[in-house]
Amino acid sequence: MVNEYVLNEVLVRSNSHGPPAESEKTAITATWTMDIAGDGATGSDTPSEESSEGSGEVGRAKWNRNIEFLLSCVALSVGFGNVWRFPYTAMSNGGGAFLIPYLIVLLVVGRPIYYLEMVMGQFSSRGCVKVFDVAPLMRGIGVGQTLTMALILGFYAAILAISVHYFVGSFAGTLPWARCQPEWTDCVDSESKLRVWNASLRPSAEFYFHKSVMHSQSTNDGGLGWPDLKLALCLLFCWLCIAVILIRGIRSSGKASYFLAIFPYIILLVLLVRTCTLEGAGDGILYLLKPQWEKLLDVKVWYAAVTQCFFSLTISLGAVIVYASYNNFSNNIYRDAMIISWLDTFTSIISGIVVFGIVGNIAHVTGSSMTNIKLQGPELTFITYPDAIAKFDAGQNVFAVLFFLMFFLLGLGSNTGIVTTIVAAVKDRFPQLADWKLVSAISIFGFTCGLVYITPVGLEVLDVVNTYGVEMTVLTLVILEVVTFCWLYGVARICQDIKFMLGIATGIFWRLCWAFVTLAIIFTIWVFGFITFKPPTVPFGLNVFGWCLFVLVVVQVPLWAGFAVSERPEAGLMGKIKAACHPTPDWGPEDVTLRKQYQTELVRCTQDNATRARGVRKNVFQKMFTAFEL
Repeated sequence: MVNEYVLNEVLVRSNSHGPPAESEKTAITATWTMDIAGDGATGSDTPSEESSEGSGEVGRAKWNRNIEFLLSCVALSVGFGNVWRFPYTAMSNGGGAFLIPYLIVLLVVGRPIYYLEMVMGQFSSRGCVKVFDVAPLMRGIGVGQTLTMALILGFYAAILAISVHYFVGSFAGTLPWARCQPEWTDCVDSESKLRVWNASLRPSAEFYFHKSVMHSQSTNDGGLGWPDLKLALCLLFCWLCIAVILIRGIRSSGKASYFLAIFPYIILLVLLVRTCTLEGAGDGILYLLKPQWEKLLDVKVWYAAVTQCFFSLTISLGAVIVYASYNNFSNNIYRDAMIISWLDTFTSIISGIVVFGIVGNIAHVTGSSMTNIKLQGPELTFITYPDAIAKFDAGQNVFAVLFFLMFFLLGLGSNTGIVTTIVAAVKDRFPQLADWKLVSAISIFGFTCGLVYITPVGLEVLDVVNTYGVEMTVLTLVILEVVTFCWLYGVARICQDIKFMLGIATGIFWRLCWAFVTLAIIFTIWVFGFITFKPPTVPFGLNVFGWCLFVLVVVQVPLWAGFAVSERPEAGLMGKIKAACHPTPDWGPEDVTLRKQYQTELVRCTQDNATRARGVRKNVFQKMFTAFEL
């Protein structure tokens, strides 16, 4: 096989200092000619990490069918972010005032990053850490994304456990949250349709959630408290389901995706039809769809749109890269990315219509205004929805069962994606480990962490972990991810990879978004977010804990960068840093034959474009726009 290290050195020199010497061109061309003509003459250069025939190593698992990849991505992306986070974010940012910025951000930020991550994952067949072989200096981004997924792992499953509790309760003769208990003071039955003018009265659904399910108390009361036994059993059930689905890797999760991705849509459409028949639903839906143009100038609305975009599509967390890495090399991911991103948007809007229709009905029944209805995170799912269902004329139990079953399935799809991402990160480093061992270990870890969130103060801990360990870290890491892929590796190189992989040219819209627009928007929002940041209203110690989580995730970038630089054999610090910014010698398609063809094409393009690289500024500009001429 060709000496890939020599090839990489020529690419480094041509991209950094100008064209390679004529002797270097001749040497590389001659080497490639001999290796391609007489492949197998020497076996010592075959990369041990790749799954070539005769290498003695098992190749990377692949989806059985492309539809399994598509449905798995739908199950991953369409989840909690669509059903409860989108509606309450829209409500808190003016309804229709939020919808327009959200759609714009999806177009110029969400879809470009989603497509970019799919391209990088499928082209390299690497997980969210190993994909940063594209620039080893930045490998800490992948490690940080994996740690973020580990943080999400705990509280996503805990929310799932609460939905199981409600699902079981929905089979009772009378919904357990429909009527007040004697010990609940200032309570009004949720099943009551009478207008309540006393603002001090709260619905029984709210008391049921806080008193009967979570046994809520303030962190100021001291300690976390003990997890609720019923919720602990529900949490155990959730992790058993996740483990069974993933016990054989993507071979089993791909089969489960048919049910996890399709069935929730059937339930969602049933709920949509029922919602549209409720009194006052039209006013709520109109509140969602009617734009408030003056709020388009509010930066907070745009900030909310960007953060919702990341949660909705599950981008910058490594999961999309991992799922795409299990694809066949020539799979049409451009088509898949468009289908999934538009379907995700459609789901968010449909979920919004359902929620706002229900809220409109509550406002109509209780005599409140739309702006006075409380919609926040778990409260939306476990207070507002149950309160509305209890007011239905008939079939309350049926619709409660359907809703919480849908919520459970959506969360199960998202949780399997989270576990798959962590498994892939570990197996890329230790490929000999069996799937069932990794899944079992992660499930035990996730169950243990999840117990914290079902304690009496679990929701406050969840708020801290989500704010510091997820929202803030995701925005930070995605900036570095885009810089790595689009600036260090280069938009031109990405377009060339797409051309080689799919045989299609990349349009100017994608190039401009990857090179400038997407990064500029995210960076602006990131700066604004830190300037206007307000810590959660929790004890000082919990906020300190949150900052420690943020530092733990973000510090991976400089730590792994230092390690990558120390491993380089080049002389001088700048030489080591520059070398660590370039792809590893084995970067490219997983298949050895395809990688040879790719590297041959790469040498040709490098020689053609080398004369255009003059100085740092022109080199960066070349990386952005050379592919326009391909």
